[in-house]
Amino acid sequence: MSMAQVCCDSAATAAATAAVVGGGGPEAEARARARAERRRRAGEAGRWKALGVGAEVATSTRKRRVEGGDHAAPRKHGAASVAGRRREMEDAVSVRESFIAAGEGRCDFYGVFDGHGCSHVAEACRDRMHDILAEEISAAGVQSRESEPAAAWTAAMERSFARMDAEVASPSVAAAASTTCRCDAHKCDHVGSTAVVAVVEDGRVVVSNCGDSRAVLCRADSPAVALTSDHKPDRPDELARIEAAGGRVIFWEGARVLGVLAMSRAIGDGYLKPYVTAVPEVTVTDRTEHDECLILASDGLWDVVSNEAACEVARACLRRGRDKWCAEAATLLTKLALARRSSDNVSVVVVDLRPTTRKQ
Repeated sequence: MSMAQVCCDSAATAAATAAVVGGGGPEAEARARARAERRRRAGEAGRWKALGVGAEVATSTRKRRVEGGDHAAPRKHGAASVAGRRREMEDAVSVRESFIAAGEGRCDFYGVFDGHGCSHVAEACRDRMHDILAEEISAAGVQSRESEPAAAWTAAMERSFARMDAEVASPSVAAAASTTCRCDAHKCDHVGSTAVVAVVEDGRVVVSNCGDSRAVLCRADSPAVALTSDHKPDRPDELARIEAAGGRVIFWEGARVLGVLAMSRAIGDGYLKPYVTAVPEVTVTDRTEHDECLILASDGLWDVVSNEAACEVARACLRRGRDKWCAEAATLLTKLALARRSSDNVSVVVVDLRPTTRKQ
């Protein structure tokens, strides 16, 4: 039984009891039960999953205490995640505001992780990736300022992804996963996850990608800017890398590594290494006054919605002028993916990148 069924069944019982106690009679009780049934059906149709990303996603207008005792308004952001037509929810989303001490301005972490085979690798990435990255940044002396070379961020991201990949392959993680999820302990190396991570500074956006989740930058009066390139097995450079390592790409309902996995890079998937690697591609993009928002999403969205269409949806929500427009945009994009019959889990994060003077 799903959480939606549990909640709505409880609501039906409570509503019916209230109707009887309130003296409404059989008609009131019937109306209450009909309303509860409609809620239950709506819950089953959408199968929405609450995001396990902590208090950061609860509201986009909350104040957060930072070093020095001062209060700083967080960047507006919104996130939505839905199981869709899948039986299991294997996506995970992470939002961590001020996840490192920034010498100048804010430095926030956003991530979308699309699991396959089971959910525990994506959940481990959600819980640990930001901590690992913060440790690597601190150890390398990378500072959150525009003068820091892009190569330093690239190296820190690569080390972080390598550590995350090693952690999910460790016996302790496999043993813990076997008691909390549906996969067998001896098959945990058959589980993996994509990872698209964005670190948003005041002057730059650093994006690291491994797999076929995607990051797109929306700029006013400009085409959508793709900050990542999907790691598909038939991408020419990925195909060459796989074959050089001794692997093969077999077309079985699309291009797949050894006829199994439909992406060429992922965290986990130990049984497919070295053909499937966890080495990310990193981009460092300077922010401009024309930036509107950043969209991170799993392929459940991108399979049915183009980069341009996603930006148009976000802009439409922005134009409405509501305070929580990022959350509205994220929810609307998941609904659009479902309406276009996406067959996968759909997770979306939208981050407001407009300069402070344009937000007033």
